[in-house]
Amino acid sequence: SMKLLYFAWVRQQIGIDEEYVSPPKEVNCVTSLITWLRTRGPRYVKAFEDVSAIRVAINYELVDFDAKLNGDEEVALFPPVTGG
Repeated sequence: SMKLLYFAWVRQQIGIDEEYVSPPKEVNCVTSLITWLRTRGPRYVKAFEDVSAIRVAINYELVDFDAKLNGDEEVALFPPVTGG
């Protein structure tokens, strides 16, 4: 299964900081993962309504939304870090 980690306001919207999921096999990249997560309920829709405000790391490495997934990664989803 895939481990998802949520940080900052993404975590606040969804209400948990991590979960294990088993997405359908057509979920093969970050974009399709987020599309699938939005089908899981209104909290996910709200958390991922503006993907420009989301950063993604796979196994601790920052990636783009077209990064491939094979289903056993640790995926972290978080807002961009702001300076200050």
